[in-house]
Amino acid sequence: MDTKIVMVDENKLDKDIMQKAGEVIRSGGLVVFPTETVYGLGANALDTKAVKKIFEAKGRPQDNPLIVHIADVEEIEALVSEVPELAKKFMERFWPGPMTIILPKSSVIPDVTSASLPCVGIRMPSNIIARELIRAAKVPIAAPSANISGRPSPTDVQRCVEDLSGKVDYIIGGKICDIGLESTVIDCTTQPTCVLRPGGITLEMLKEVDENTYIDPAVMIKPEKDFKPKAPGMKYRHYAPKAPVKIVQGDLKKTIEKINKIVQNYIDENKVVGIMATDETMEYYSKGVIISLGSRENMISVSHSLFETLRKFDDEKVDVIISEAFEEKGVGVAVMNRLKKSAGFDIINV
Repeated sequence: MDTKIVMVDENKLDKDIMQKAGEVIRSGGLVVFPTETVYGLGANALDTKAVKKIFEAKGRPQDNPLIVHIADVEEIEALVSEVPELAKKFMERFWPGPMTIILPKSSVIPDVTSASLPCVGIRMPSNIIARELIRAAKVPIAAPSANISGRPSPTDVQRCVEDLSGKVDYIIGGKICDIGLESTVIDCTTQPTCVLRPGGITLEMLKEVDENTYIDPAVMIKPEKDFKPKAPGMKYRHYAPKAPVKIVQGDLKKTIEKINKIVQNYIDENKVVGIMATDETMEYYSKGVIISLGSRENMISVSHSLFETLRKFDDEKVDVIISEAFEEKGVGVAVMNRLKKSAGFDIINV
């Protein structure tokens, strides 16, 4: 398949490009596009054959549901059978933005899109390119992250090209994604409202709308084999670079000491080691490929750089990656959720 790659300035949209990309979606093709979270791989959410192409391009398991993207709130009415009052409050507060709401689906949503679940995740992105693409397509767009399944999600269009060129019809490039982690997923089919995937919209922010909102305990632990995911990213190993990832967790001073010992052991085995450090700890490591995720005092910057840093270690051809852990508070919950999954829950406590 020949993939057309175009760059678009969100401050000066090329309407011709957007219309052509919209026609690709409408005719059953695949389009990669930027959002404020990560790049998405989109198809007509209502077209079973088109949605199946997403799974084929990504190598994605069929029981992993997709999120349906809309451009305007009014579009949700045709896609779901009910919108509870609390869901409306979340929409008013956080849409457009990095929040996906799980709602009971209507009959127009194919089973392949929702992984045969009776519910579906709906999101209205804030990225102008994403919303203009949806408007041009004139259909809702089902879109997981634009990467090979299991790999770190792309925040730069070049990573999409690396993974999907030749597998999709169109790749729209924009700026590097603002947030760097996929959307927060909340389940509004249950009471109280439950977070199924943490993201840039934190539990603390959600509690300002509904103080009873909580995070599903399954989010931060390794799932059972027969677990049926209600939202993307809940079951399978995700966000994984080519090298195995190990997380060292505990007192920061002890963490640094432990990482240095682990690194030396791998070096003694003639292995190239990557260290995911922070601005505060960089100086305490002297061996291996050391990359800072940013300051521990700014978890937004850490989340922004996480996936790209994992990809950089692939570029460096490291044999193993050792990462510091982060406090599971605020955006740190989302960061640790992604880190744990990238490591397959290989955690060393100190």
